[in-house]
Amino acid sequence: MKQRAGSVLRLTTPVRALAQRFAFLLLLSAAVGLIIVGGVDTVLVERARTTVVDAFAPILEAFSRPIATVADIVDNVRELAHLRAENARLREESQRLVRWQQVARRLESENAALRDMLNYTPDPSARYITGRVIAASPGPFVRNVLVNVGARDGVGKGQATVNGQGLVGRVAEVGHRSARVLLITDLNSRIPVVVGPSRERAILAGDNSDRPEILYLPAEVQVSLGDRVVTSGHGGVFAPGLPIGVVAAVGDDGVRVQPFVDWDRLEYLQLIDFGADDLLSAPQGPPEDAEGGR
Repeated sequence: MKQRAGSVLRLTTPVRALAQRFAFLLLLSAAVGLIIVGGVDTVLVERARTTVVDAFAPILEAFSRPIATVADIVDNVRELAHLRAENARLREESQRLVRWQQVARRLESENAALRDMLNYTPDPSARYITGRVIAASPGPFVRNVLVNVGARDGVGKGQATVNGQGLVGRVAEVGHRSARVLLITDLNSRIPVVVGPSRERAILAGDNSDRPEILYLPAEVQVSLGDRVVTSGHGGVFAPGLPIGVVAAVGDDGVRVQPFVDWDRLEYLQLIDFGADDLLSAPQGPPEDAEGGR
């Protein structure tokens, strides 16, 4: 038995050595032959390729199932870990919101009691008109945009304009189907604001730059970077508390505000009617009490 196996091995050794020596030439010849056959008879090559793929498809499917199963298990473990972390975060946030809800209810009841004592008259409810920006003029001498709503939709001159980030500007001109919005960065924009936690009154003035300046701020007032700037509501055109931005620079160039609004992504705007049409049509008071405009 051992002698027969040894003789077979001696016979196959030269054949194997010959095959190894000419393997590259054989493969190259086979490739050239397939190219020639493919150029002569494409149907035959396509049929052979389909037959080979069909023959190996069950094997590939069998190999892919364990891999897909392992990948699904890994994804499920990752998702479970993410859900646990998300659940813990949501629980913490829920507890924090519950505490804030209790504080808000207490303040609401106190506020209602104080209003009853003062015979407080609440502000009129606001009306919102949503429009899409159809044109912009971000030039060096003018900063405004055009929206596709006008007088037919209830738009009036002076209405505050906001988006999801903060105050954008106010309506400067109204047509039947469109309106022009003067941005807070425009040279002609003047908005009464309050600055920081001390709520110091001032005027936000645009100068056609991306960062409007705060004017008429008392010299003794200390302003810090990051202080929030919101509308004060003085003059009655803008409602109080509309977010504008944060203090971004304090120095020789004055106090500069970085608006919350991304000017490159103005798409939809909300025009807010606070019922200030009578105020805008009435004679304007001193400059420090007026909203300012073109």
